[in-house]
Amino acid sequence: MAHGPQPKEVRIAILTVSDTRTEDNDTAGALIEHFAELAGLAVDGRGWVADDTVEIRNVITALLAQPEIDAVITTGGTGIAARDVTIEAIQPLLSKELDGFGELFRYLSFTEDVGTKAMLSRAAAGTAQGKVVFILPGSRGAVRLAMERLIIPEIRHIVAELRK
Repeated sequence: MAHGPQPKEVRIAILTVSDTRTEDNDTAGALIEHFAELAGLAVDGRGWVADDTVEIRNVITALLAQPEIDAVITTGGTGIAARDVTIEAIQPLLSKELDGFGELFRYLSFTEDVGTKAMLSRAAAGTAQGKVVFILPGSRGAVRLAMERLIIPEIRHIVAELRK
């Protein structure tokens, strides 16, 4: 469905949340970058941060303060283990939550990917400081599903709405 005028350029930042991932072994972050570039999105950078609420919040706050960034996409730390704190770190920074993103992500995960394990996913999205933030699980399957089915088809429309 056509949405009206959309921005030609959308700039994103990618953040991997993990105690073990680095630039050398971060396949989920690399996959986000791959899909973003295929879709013509400008990747303004990739970063890594430990599973620590304060560190995550500090990095996200710094990314949101960059005027050239339109969207932040995170991967990792969305499960139910004690170290999974990405949601708790980012949620207080959001001015609006996009509940439909998480709902659709879990529905698609259930029907197309992991079955009932989808109930463990806390994937989320929202807006903060006029930007969109997507919070994805750390698996390549989850990243692929989110990027192909949800983020790439709608990111330009979301950014256009936020620029109004």
